[in-house]
Parts: sequence; C-alpha cells; structure tokens
Amino acid sequence: MDVTAELVALVIAVGLVAGLCDRFGWPTPLVLVVVGAAASFLPHVPDVQLDPDLVLHAILPPLLYATAVRTSLFDFRHNKLSIVLMSVVLIFFSTLVVGWVTWLVLPGVAVAAALALGAVVAPPDAVAAAALGRRLGLPRRVATLLEQESLVNDAAALIALTVAVSALSSSPSAPEVVGDFLWAVVGAVLVGGVVAAVLAVLRARVKDPVLDTLISFVAPYLAFLPAEHVHASGVLATVVTGLTLAHLSPRVQTASARVTEQITWRTVAFVLENAVFLVIGLQLPGLLSDASDSGLGAGRIVAVCAAVLVATILARAVFVFGVAGVLRSGTPWMRRQAWSPGVAGLVSWAGMRGVVTLAAAQLLPQDLPDREVLLLAAFTVVVGSLLLQGSTLPWLVRRVGLPPPDPAEDALRAAELGDAANAAGLRRMRELVTGDEPAGVVERLKDRSVARSHAAWERLGRPLADQETPSNTYARLRMQMLAAEREVVVRARDDGTAPNEVLAAALAAIDVEESLLDRHEEIEGRERDGALVPRAGGTLCTHLVSAPLGEAEPASACEDCLREGTTWVHLRRCLTCGHVGCCDSSPRRHSRVHFGSAGHPVVVSAEPGEAWRWCWVDEELG
Repeated sequence: MDVTAELVALVIAVGLVAGLCDRFGWPTPLVLVVVGAAASFLPHVPDVQLDPDLVLHAILPPLLYATAVRTSLFDFRHNKLSIVLMSVVLIFFSTLVVGWVTWLVLPGVAVAAALALGAVVAPPDAVAAAALGRRLGLPRRVATLLEQESLVNDAAALIALTVAVSALSSSPSAPEVVGDFLWAVVGAVLVGGVVAAVLAVLRARVKDPVLDTLISFVAPYLAFLPAEHVHASGVLATVVTGLTLAHLSPRVQTASARVTEQITWRTVAFVLENAVFLVIGLQLPGLLSDASDSGLGAGRIVAVCAAVLVATILARAVFVFGVAGVLRSGTPWMRRQAWSPGVAGLVSWAGMRGVVTLAAAQLLPQDLPDREVLLLAAFTVVVGSLLLQGSTLPWLVRRVGLPPPDPAEDALRAAELGDAANAAGLRRMRELVTGDEPAGVVERLKDRSVARSHAAWERLGRPLADQETPSNTYARLRMQMLAAEREVVVRARDDGTAPNEVLAAALAAIDVEESLLDRHEEIEGRERDGALVPRAGGTLCTHLVSAPLGEAEPASACEDCLREGTTWVHLRRCLTCGHVGCCDSSPRRHSRVHFGSAGHPVVVSAEPGEAWRWCWVDEELG
C-alpha cells in the first residue's frame, strides 16, 4: 500500500505541476526538478534512488519509442550527417574532454573512472530536448536536430561507458572496442528492422484498436530486450523499430487504431516524461549525504561538480561551432549541410541532460573510489544543465532571432495538401460512380470532401470582424446540435429505455464528431503572426513561373459580390487583369468563375499579410 500511495502521489504531483506550468507558461521540466528538490527535504517524503536496471530496461524503451514515433523517417535520413556527428563523434569528444577535466580536478581518480564519468554525462536527453523544444517554440530545424540527436546518442554513450568500466579491470584492445561498437550498431539495426517488419505484418491483420495499441506497448521491449541479449544496442534497436512503424503506420493501421494509439501514447509519455524530472529532484538529499561521507572536503566536491558541469557545456559548444566552421569552409555539399551561427548557438546551448545520465551513473562499480562524488557530479550536470541552460534558452531564442515554426505557413501547406487530397478523392469517386447510386449520395460525398478542403483555406485569411467563415459557422451550430443530441441519449440512459450497448454506440458516434470539431476550434484559435511567403525552391508549373509578379495588396471587396448583393469570405486577385474575386469558400466563387470565363490561370491572395499565388490550371501553390 505504501508503494501504491507513493505512485499515486507522484502522478498527482506531476499533474498539478504540469497543469500550473501550462497555465502560466512555465517550462515544465525545470519546475518539476525544482519542486522535486524542494520536496525532498520535507518530512515524510521518502528517499528516492533510481534503480539503473529499472530506468534502462523499463522506463527508457517506452520513452524512446514515444519520441521515435513522432519523428519523421524522411527527416532522419535527410539529417544523417548531423546525426552521426552529434550522436557519435560528439559523444566520444565529450567523453574525452570531461574525463580529462575530471582527472585533473579529482586527485587519485583512475583515468578509466574519469572517462566513465565523461561517458555518463555526454548524452543530452531526448525527453528534455523534446519537452523544452515544444514549450519554447524552437525553430523547427533546431528542434528536429535535438530530438534526432538524442534518440541515438544514448547508444554511443552507453557503449563508451561499458568500455570505460571494463577498462577498470582489464585493458580492451582497440580492435575489440571498434568491433563491439560496430556490432552494437549493426545488430541493433537488424533487430529493430526485423521486429518492425514482423509487427507491421501483424498490425495489417489486426483491426481491433485495443489490440493494436497493445502491440505498440510491447514494441519497444520486443526491440530492446533481444538487442541487449545479443550485446547490440537496445536503445538504437528501439529507435529503429519506432521510426519504421511510424513510417508504415498509414499503410498498416486503421484510422481508429492510429487515433487510439496516439491518444494513449500521449498519456503514457506525459506521465513518464514528467515523472522522470520530478524524481531527478527527489534524489538530491541522498546524493548529498553520500558525497559528504566520501572523505573529500566540501570545497573539493564543489570544485569537481562545477568543473564537470562547465566542461560538459563547453565541450558541446566547442564541437558544434567547430563542426559548423568546417562545414561552411568545405565542399559545396558540405556547405549545404552547414549550420548558421544562430542554429549552432541554439544547438550547442540546448544540450540538457536527463534521466539516462543519472541511470548510467548508477552503473559505476560499487567499489570504485570516490564513486559518491562522481554520482553527485553527474547529478550536478543534469540539474545544472536543466536550470542554467533551460532557463536561459528562451532569452537566447529571442536574441538569435531565428523564426519559430510559423502556424500560418503550416496552414498554407495544409491547404495545399488538402486540395491535392480532395482532387484525388474526387477522381476516385468519378471512377467508381456507375450512375445507379441513390439520388443525392454522390453530391453528399462531393460536398463533404470539398468542405474539408475549403476549411483549410479559410484558416489562412482574416475575415471581417463581424463575419464568420462558413466552417466556423458550421462548427458553432453543429456543436450546439450535438449537445442537444447528447442530452437525448443521456436522458434515455437515465430512464433505462435503451440497452447499454446501444447507448454506448450512440454516445461514441457523437463524441467522435465533436472531437473533430474541437480540433477545428483549436487550430482556429492559434495566433498567426507574420506574412506568408512563397515557397523557397522547388519546381513550379509554367503558369506560376511566367505569371507577372504582381503585388499581394489587400483588397476591400469582391466587385461581383457587391454587384449581386452577396457576401464573400476571402479575396483573390487575378495576376493577368487585376480582377478581384471571392474564394471557393464564398457562396458565389467569383474567382473561379472569372478563371472559367477569362482563362487567366494565376491569382494572388488579396488578404492582409499573405503573399501566396495559386494556379487554377495545374492546381499548384507558389
């Protein structure tokens, strides 16, 4: 009962702190560490010590899997050079630098023990990077680099730690070290790929969302444990499985299974991620007590911890800026991969450490001299990096001035993609229609597909203050209708006039539709600052290439709507003749009508702050 009560208290504390952080915009990981450290000194709060086997074999696999399934395999391949540099080369560089500094400031420490500490503190944490990246709105390239680096670097750090620990009792040769590292990588890729292939085949045959989610729960362990058993990297095997299954998900999973899995894993990842940071803070008293019994003076202990923290931060900064300089002065291919000074600054300063560092520190041999001081140094790096770098990162983001992900640009791409998907759906419908379908069915199918595409475009413009877009009007009215429908179902439940299975199915249908409308309102409520810009690079159709550049000046009205006495939603300007017409979400669709009569192919948005063009002929955005 005591363990159960402690777990419940932990989850409640995580929920309360995370809720307050979300309410006031505080960085959740940092606040949880501070709250945990403060709570650790309160009476009746139990001493917490992380079991390394529990962390590395039970908690780490699902955390890595939850991050991997949110990562794009395409981006992972595209950034392979950066991943190798940051996840392998930087890990070994940091191990050597921190190990050398530890050997200098801690008298009598073995070189292998100092290098073991360097390997312990070398890997930034995937959880910290993902959590702070989402909270701070880091530029997309920076956030992607941090998450992808943190998915792989744990494997390199644990391999380096294993070599350093084994060197305390023996002296492995260089060929043995290289061979172990290569097998750790190759074996992990093989195990992870095989597990992903088997689970993909199984998922394609499982239609029950609950069973499919159960498969996702065991997936990280099915990859991690066999890889560790054959002395490959379980961390890397888990990442390979997660990336592959996420990439194959649209083809092997049903829509309901994907929705169920996504919601479930969001909850699991939320609890695990935030609980980890709280537990980090709770460990402080035990580590201080053990270090005080080590025989070293307080001044020496403080000097060791501070030196290790500074060396860890500086090693990353020196490496990142050094690599950026080499890439910028290299071949044309290298220059295309280079990081700007702003990106390099954010990447170097965002290397927060986390639970893997603390768990790996517990793997140091129990009889190692000054082990308690080394553990406290590792804890100092974790807490110091979270507090020092995490608290100043928002200032650095503003100082560097790199733009965060632009919701307006994302909405523009979503609208373009929605149009392409809508066109494909309508083409398939025309292939399937035989003419024998019931009256109105084809029109209903067409209207439903077109309405979704129109809703994406409506989010881009800024309608008049007293005018709703059609999609907003639909969402507002439909929400009220669903509330009335739910009241009828609940009344039938309370009266006992319908079987429970019937009631559950009716409520589920209403809830699914309402959840879609909730998502629509969430997207509509996001702020969109800054102008949309045309796509950089890429191949445009001939009409967009040859069209006059024109000016994306706002227009005040649709001339045809004024003449006909109708209303409009958003406005488009013809780049050939300057005609201003209303968009397809408007009742009369005068921009499309003008194209049909005049044949002028390209229009530009006439909404404030927008600068995109559209080709009617090729249905392409530019």
